[in-house]
Amino acid sequence: MSGLQILAFLSGVAGLGATIGATVSNEWRATSRASSVITATWVLQGLWNNCAGNAIGSLHCRPHHTILQLEGYIIACRALMISAVILGFFGSIFALVGMKCTKIGGSDKNKARIACFAGVHFILSGLCSLSSCSIYAHRITSEFFDPMFISQKYELGAALFIGWGGSVLCILGGTMLCFSIAGSFTSSKREVNYIYRGAASHSRISSYPKGQAKSVNQRPTPDNSTSSRIQHFDKNVYV
Repeated sequence: MSGLQILAFLSGVAGLGATIGATVSNEWRATSRASSVITATWVLQGLWNNCAGNAIGSLHCRPHHTILQLEGYIIACRALMISAVILGFFGSIFALVGMKCTKIGGSDKNKARIACFAGVHFILSGLCSLSSCSIYAHRITSEFFDPMFISQKYELGAALFIGWGGSVLCILGGTMLCFSIAGSFTSSKREVNYIYRGAASHSRISSYPKGQAKSVNQRPTPDNSTSSRIQHFDKNVYV
């Protein structure tokens, strides 16, 4: 289980790095205007900047002027990506504390709970990133295939694929963390049941006098005098 937790931690951290890279990228959607290779011009747009570049290698970017003039889907994508980064960061910290190979976090049961908490953070981070990239991609494709849309049409940028990849890694890492702690709770329950049964057996055996200890499963035999009285009472019960 320790190896599975290390793999889950690395997957979650890689997903967090991809999410951060997608968030700050300016290539959420892109388009090109080219009559030849020399005169090619690229227009790139992201969550924070609008950029234009050419074949010579120059790239000029300007930020969005004000948040009040942004479209609603861009604001929603910003909020989701920021949430994904924050959740992934705290998930990495909790996963580092909750792994069995580390010496912090307390007992195994507490470390298992912390690891489960980290797994939930990774899964939520992946879902936020996945939702943000999907919303942005849906807007691009709907505009591209709309015959009534006459403005500049864009295509899917590289940041969307990076964000999708990071979300998948975060969800996988969180799922593996949650599965890796299942054995910890099962083993702890078995230990508690074993200790309880052992204590109960010891108390029943120790209740007999010394030298007369009986088996736990041995049942006491009824007294003959008592049984004869019961039989005698049964015979005269209707008299």
